[in-house]
Amino acid sequence: MQALAKRRVPKMFYDYADTGSWTQSTYRENEAALQRQKLRQRVARNIDNRSVKSTMIGREVAMPVALAPVGLTGMQHADGEILAAQAAEEFGIPFTLSTMSVCSIEDVAEHTKTPFWFQLYVMRDRGFSENLMQRATAADCSALVLTLDLQVLGQRHQDLKNGLSTPPKPKPSVLVDLAFKPFWCWNMLQTKRREFGNIHGHVAGVDDMSSLAEWTNSQFDPTLDWSSVEWVKKHWDRKLILKGINDVEDAKIAAGLGVDAIVVSNHGGRQLDGALASYDVLGDIVDAVGDKIEVHFDGGIRSGQDVFRAVAMGAHSTYIGRAYIYGLGAMGKAGVTKVLEMIHKELDVTMGLCGETDITNTGRHNLVL
Repeated sequence: MQALAKRRVPKMFYDYADTGSWTQSTYRENEAALQRQKLRQRVARNIDNRSVKSTMIGREVAMPVALAPVGLTGMQHADGEILAAQAAEEFGIPFTLSTMSVCSIEDVAEHTKTPFWFQLYVMRDRGFSENLMQRATAADCSALVLTLDLQVLGQRHQDLKNGLSTPPKPKPSVLVDLAFKPFWCWNMLQTKRREFGNIHGHVAGVDDMSSLAEWTNSQFDPTLDWSSVEWVKKHWDRKLILKGINDVEDAKIAAGLGVDAIVVSNHGGRQLDGALASYDVLGDIVDAVGDKIEVHFDGGIRSGQDVFRAVAMGAHSTYIGRAYIYGLGAMGKAGVTKVLEMIHKELDVTMGLCGETDITNTGRHNLVL
């Protein structure tokens, strides 16, 4: 899926999803940390009638996996957010729509039946952020995922080199690249959704949103702090998840704020390069607050085995970003479904070979520690 997506998706959008910040050391370490974790193989156990069904903040899910919020998903494939949401809905797992999506909140709501989740970036214009929450409520979003680790944009060298913009600017290098991406171009010609759907036409005083980096640096709120969580709670009366926790002390603070879950995450290695891999801090965070709040996990998952590793370490559930983006870029909705099928099968088989029949009974006894 990754190889096919790389061939089919324009370079600037493929690189946007598949690279990290600065030297990309944290991006690489997220995957490596999971791969280092060895599993305990157990034999001669009855592993018939296995189940990987679980729950996430009270919602039953087909497996402990949700689709993470990914900006510009609609540039990986035309109408990408709609297609991914539909695939998740049919599979029985949550889909999370990014503030920086191409398809708007209303677009996704119109084309799905199951309530999805909405990820919020708090802007300098708090009125706009409040309006986003009102729109998410009107669209019947059942949970808000408040991202805390992007008050300022980490330097992403590939985005700077590629001149990332949406829609792409007609520069010679871009036009040459598009000439070799007929699959993407043909699908993109069939849709009208080519800008930031949640933002375009909704933000006062912003004339040029074509440059993601420029707009982000000018609009994201560096004053976002723990008191901002209380402000969000005043405007959101449904489930609330805090994403971007990568430190035990921050986890303790978050657990005391009355939210429903936290996501152990370093933004996929796209913010603070040199930060700990999410998996390397997961166990300590679970030990510190796992009895008080649901601890979810994000960062580096590329297989069902990685899902198993995270759940065995104590995560209540997990999120995948790049993994489903590869499928979307490669084959659209069918590609997302295929990725979910592969992860589900890998998770089921791995669980069985570790001697377990119910994902909710897995734990550190399944790991070589």
